[in-house]
Amino acid sequence: MRLSSVLSTLRRAGGALLLGLACVFAAAAAENAADAPRLETNQSYIERVTRRSDLDPGDAMAVFAFVLDSLPDRVKVYPTENYYYFRFYQGGVPYSGNIRLENGTRDEGKVHFAYGVEGAGAAGEDEGIHKLLGAADGVTVEKVGPLAYRIAFRGKSVVFELNDLSGVAPPPGLLGPDERYIGPVFDESAMRFFLVYNSRLKLFHYLLDETVPVPDELKPSRVGDRILIGQRTGFAFYRDHRRERKILIGVLEANARANNYFDGPFDQLPDNFIEGESLRSAILEIEPDLKGKIDRFGSTFDGEVRYLIAPYLYYESERDLAVFHRCATSRRIPAERYYACFVIDEDARGDRPHTLAERRPARK
Repeated sequence: MRLSSVLSTLRRAGGALLLGLACVFAAAAAENAADAPRLETNQSYIERVTRRSDLDPGDAMAVFAFVLDSLPDRVKVYPTENYYYFRFYQGGVPYSGNIRLENGTRDEGKVHFAYGVEGAGAAGEDEGIHKLLGAADGVTVEKVGPLAYRIAFRGKSVVFELNDLSGVAPPPGLLGPDERYIGPVFDESAMRFFLVYNSRLKLFHYLLDETVPVPDELKPSRVGDRILIGQRTGFAFYRDHRRERKILIGVLEANARANNYFDGPFDQLPDNFIEGESLRSAILEIEPDLKGKIDRFGSTFDGEVRYLIAPYLYYESERDLAVFHRCATSRRIPAERYYACFVIDEDARGDRPHTLAERRPARK
């Protein structure tokens, strides 16, 4: 039936039905508008860059007040190491930073605040300002839910809702018999992973979480259709020969140097969802010399250093990724060493990278 016929029938039935139909159409239009992409223009960029204010970037508490005042009353912290990232321009200079509700300090009423000139630290210059703020600074941090904290300062308060991934787990068949699930990872790139530990080979993998829509378009690499590269993130994955899954094998080196959202998931471990000693025990199997030196999150007790879980390659071109396919299809690699083909050998990074399977026997 044509729309004109429908309207004619409704007119005969009464104006109330017409009003109801109009409301339905308006609601549908609003929903479609909400689903549409957000347009960004050069005009808005120029106006942000050229806007002037009296904010002093060297005054950490003034910057903290500015950031908090700029937020709505409730925000969502997606990354799993509990960083809430932000950026702004002052005097034409881009600044970026984060508010972090770290596991070890948030229940003590403290919050990390860090910011600096964007990209300066990666260039070896001033790495910016970092402060652990609390009551002595006039900042209060109050737990208001299992994964929610209210931060208040100078009359403004914001509830930070941490990402609840407690029900997230790999689907049946995704993990092998030697693998243990450590926890879910939500990266600041918006990509989700399962952090997995292989107890026989003593190594970690980040497996792509495809139980939710993947916010990137993965296209086959020029070096082989087993290697897929994200068009937005630059993340490279290998399609496992043995299981229906994708293993993270590469992060663009330029992104790692820039320390941007696409620098890899090494800094977004599943802190809120690590069960007991599962992570520390896995790390100590690899590095027993760390016994008594790290907490259950893999950090030194002073919080200055954290064990690096970055088994992937920082690659410059797609050709660099061929090392993984070469190893995975090599007849010289024993079958039991197959998954070591997706961990880059730390001692062989650089001009001629090799996988763990190619360079040395399994760790014991």
